[in-house]
Amino acid sequence: MAPHVDVPSPTGDFASNGGELSFRRDLSLGSDEGNVTTIGRPLIPGVYVPTLCFFDPETEKIDTESITRHTVRLARAGVTGVATQGSNGEAVHLTHKERQLVTATTRSALDNAGFSHIPVIVGCGAQSVRETVEFCREAAEAGGDYALVLPPSYYATLFAPSSETIMKYFTEVADASPIPIIIYNFPGGANGIDLSSDVILSLAQHPRIVGVKLTCGNTGKLNRIASATRNTTTKNGNDLDRPDFLVLAGSADFTIQSLIAGSHGILAGLANIAPKACMRTFELYKEGKIAEAQRMQEVVSRGDWTAIQGGVVGVKSGLQSWMGYGGFARSPLPRPTGEQSKAWKEGYRDLMALEKTLL
Repeated sequence: MAPHVDVPSPTGDFASNGGELSFRRDLSLGSDEGNVTTIGRPLIPGVYVPTLCFFDPETEKIDTESITRHTVRLARAGVTGVATQGSNGEAVHLTHKERQLVTATTRSALDNAGFSHIPVIVGCGAQSVRETVEFCREAAEAGGDYALVLPPSYYATLFAPSSETIMKYFTEVADASPIPIIIYNFPGGANGIDLSSDVILSLAQHPRIVGVKLTCGNTGKLNRIASATRNTTTKNGNDLDRPDFLVLAGSADFTIQSLIAGSHGILAGLANIAPKACMRTFELYKEGKIAEAQRMQEVVSRGDWTAIQGGVVGVKSGLQSWMGYGGFARSPLPRPTGEQSKAWKEGYRDLMALEKTLL
């Protein structure tokens, strides 16, 4: 997990009020009605899963049957939402058409199994505004409800100072995208770029930017964002079940820590393997059963360390070992050795024992 760094950045349109940030969201922005879609599947608190992409072990073609099977399994376990085209979904290994196929298959699987209410978030980050918007449009066409967007990073050394380039990028993408944007703060996947709470709060004022996933692991940053975006009058009033700006932790190993800090839940890869354990940890905390939640969190955190160490290769291996499907990542990622598969299976043992006890 990345170090807890919150780098300085310029303040946006939020003011100091007795030492606290007073967040002011201007809902009049981005009023181009021709570009704004109606949100039929709102983002609500809970557990979101960045789903895996599955391939034929011989040809490496997209395995739509396994995508469908996995999506329905997650939905039946009670997850709140799913996300395609993330790092767990090997988006960087897919063509534009393949990305659309995966998202369309996921949406169709949910609808056909009676889970049409579950939103689909789609990873759409790219290095240029132009291609990012193209990904967003393709995601919408394939049935995606929201776009998860990493900041550009390849030319980071040439960016304008004080996060000006980052601010401009997200603003232009949000203005042009047919679906709302969720900021993805993942320094490990963005050349070390770690957006500060100031930058995220400035961007959060855009009416088309509706959430953030914090994989930086910084609970202090999370708390500042959650507090500032919660303590305001918004279009949903005081409806805590439908926050205007969804704040999600990016890893299952700090689920209850993030909830204490004010998050609305997690968007975490471990839920591919143990969706019920991730959901139950969230629910126990919300029910006020803190001691039980902490005990479950301990098991989840140990399992998540195995997932973190093995990455998508280890998660797929664990899924194959415990659930009978999963397969391999696309080349050039290596296929696990027998010893690695055995070690990863053992690393998930306690977690899977817990998962099997949950209804």
